[in-house]
Amino acid sequence: MSLITDEIRAAASEMYRGDDIFQEKSKFLLTEMGLPNGLLPLRDIIEVGYIKDTGFVWLIQKNKCDHRFEKIGRPVHYGAEVMAYVEQKRIKKLTGVKAKEMLMWLTICDIYVDGKITFKSPTGLSRSFPADAKLKG
Repeated sequence: MSLITDEIRAAASEMYRGDDIFQEKSKFLLTEMGLPNGLLPLRDIIEVGYIKDTGFVWLIQKNKCDHRFEKIGRPVHYGAEVMAYVEQKRIKKLTGVKAKEMLMWLTICDIYVDGKITFKSPTGLSRSFPADAKLKG
């Protein structure tokens, strides 16, 4: 059952269905917000929506997926639904994303760029990488 309700969909400034349009629009949104383009290596997207007034974004994909960012040496797990609030150089209240650190999978709740890119978990743990790592798969 999706957490995205009809009311949320009705409030969307932009809403798209399908993977091709997602690939195009996600790069545009990430670039517009000053975030690395490779941050969302998702596939088989069913729906993506954006509420410009609040910055709320949701992505629904057919299946969960795993991706390894070779440049930073980290595997990341993306759930079937990923939701967050985006603003300039920051993603906050992120849900549906986990990264492996040592032997543990940690939920990622915040990502921000301030000379470097930092990933933060709800427990307060964070990890920073050079911004020029570009996060390409």
